[in-house]
Amino acid sequence: MHDVAIIGGGIVGLATAYHLSRQHPEQSVIVLEKEARVAAHQTGRNSGVIHSGIYYTPGSLKAKNCREGKRRLQRFCAERDVDYEMCGKVIVAADESEIPGLREIERKGRANEIQHERIGPGRLAEIEPHVRGVEALRVPRAGIVDYTGMAEALAEGVRERGHEVRTSAGVTGMDVRPEGAVLHTEAGPTETRHVVNCGGLYADRLAAMSGAEPDVQVVPFRGEYYELTPDARHLCNGLIYPVPDPAFPFLGVHFTKTVEGGVECGPSAVLAFAREGYLFGNVHGRELAEILSFPGFWRLAARHWKKGFLEIAQSLSTRYYLRALRHLIPAIRKSDLRPAAAGVRAQALTRSGELVDDFLITETERVVNVLNAASPAATASLSVGEHIGERLARRF
Repeated sequence: MHDVAIIGGGIVGLATAYHLSRQHPEQSVIVLEKEARVAAHQTGRNSGVIHSGIYYTPGSLKAKNCREGKRRLQRFCAERDVDYEMCGKVIVAADESEIPGLREIERKGRANEIQHERIGPGRLAEIEPHVRGVEALRVPRAGIVDYTGMAEALAEGVRERGHEVRTSAGVTGMDVRPEGAVLHTEAGPTETRHVVNCGGLYADRLAAMSGAEPDVQVVPFRGEYYELTPDARHLCNGLIYPVPDPAFPFLGVHFTKTVEGGVECGPSAVLAFAREGYLFGNVHGRELAEILSFPGFWRLAARHWKKGFLEIAQSLSTRYYLRALRHLIPAIRKSDLRPAAAGVRAQALTRSGELVDDFLITETERVVNVLNAASPAATASLSVGEHIGERLARRF
């Protein structure tokens, strides 16, 4: 019997196992991943950004963990030879109407003690010559990283300590008992004293499988990306972000330099019709029915249907997507873009129709459920992993 079984070989699950393997080496840990490799979904399909922590509500789990997680991420990547670069970010108010939103981000940045400076059009032009803006925040301690490489290094670190990362082992059932749990997986049963559910897109379903009654549902939002052609990469030197819509926990379509030397544009935030709906045509009848039967979805849709239709238009038409990109870089052309791989964000939604804007971690006697771990969970993963691990340690 294992002491801890972690469901999900994404970066949060692996970071939790990594923490336990070092701080509680007497505990036997196993990670169960349903795919044939780790980091197959959110971890390996995001924009690869190291977030600074400037956006998040002071005092929230996101704010507390992002700054510390970033520091640990840099140290881990340096020690494990994972590619990363602190290239810096600008958050740009393209016109006067966006300045109040920029000021609110600045206020949060001060409260969270994030290094930043307010700059005008002249300084912005020195940093990002092709960006249009009346004002911006420069955030020098943001960057980019190979999150897939980081997840693989975490898995290697867990195995080095004698623990197991088992792939092709999707959990199909769970029997929770007073003394522990039996997880039924595609690779056979696993007995454990404690369970950590880091199932991402399936976290709510796994929580229900354990006997919990989560008051949220995971709704998948597809993030669609383009990449700039080699001839257009000079349009972006680092990270270029718009002022986000405060009604949504998404940061808007932005430009991201990558560790491979390219430039990504995106992501959009389109409702996906399957939990792993990476293409517009991916439809899973049961999963779509779950979304449509959840009362929170219709309450969200009633408030934000215009935003939803705009995202769908951007998904179906490069012309609409190009309009969002030109909001920041007017010189960009349709011929500068080529499609890139999409990701799907697991976003928890409440019954009242609110998108959960913080990490959400709940507990039962034997199970810790990570029900919302969207951005900046990858940046914060080593800190979040410690947070989860120390919750478990009280039970050991």
